[in-house]
Amino acid sequence: MVPVVGVLALQGDFEAHAKLLRELGAEPREVRTPAGLDGLDGLVIPGGESTVMTLGIEREGLAEPLRRLAGAGIPVLGTCAGLIMLDRDHLGVMDIAARRNAFGRQVRSFEADLDVAGLEGGPLRAVFIRAPWIEEHGDEVEVLASLDDHPVAVRQGHLMAVAFHPELSGDRRLHERFLAGVA
Repeated sequence: MVPVVGVLALQGDFEAHAKLLRELGAEPREVRTPAGLDGLDGLVIPGGESTVMTLGIEREGLAEPLRRLAGAGIPVLGTCAGLIMLDRDHLGVMDIAARRNAFGRQVRSFEADLDVAGLEGGPLRAVFIRAPWIEEHGDEVEVLASLDDHPVAVRQGHLMAVAFHPELSGDRRLHERFLAGVA
């Protein structure tokens, strides 16, 4: 059975996620309205601009349907701005507080090798673009990777959030791990 994985397609790099998911054997679906969430086996909330994404979620009436989807146990992966969307101050589905642009503005973008807990095969190359970090988190949140003593990859049950862009590095392992949870 091929998993159907939604990619929130209001703004950001949703096409790169959809392409990667398709290459890994999933059926990606671009989600722009609440109806697009029906029948999903998983959801990716991509990077982009969190303010624009918040406005799009409000405009399309997606906030409550996204909360219900996450509350129903459907696996969700948030990357960069997607991490921000999952935090306490936005959708409130993860017990994390994100700091926007924590590593600096666009010109301070960088790549780093991260050791991600439970990810075999050596360090993961992570692309940080105007990236957040996690300033604080609750006891139910497992830190999977940190950079400069700041959590940048976390999991809380079926929800995973990373401060970087795994779809840009050429390393498929994070998406493979996510899809393993979807299956």
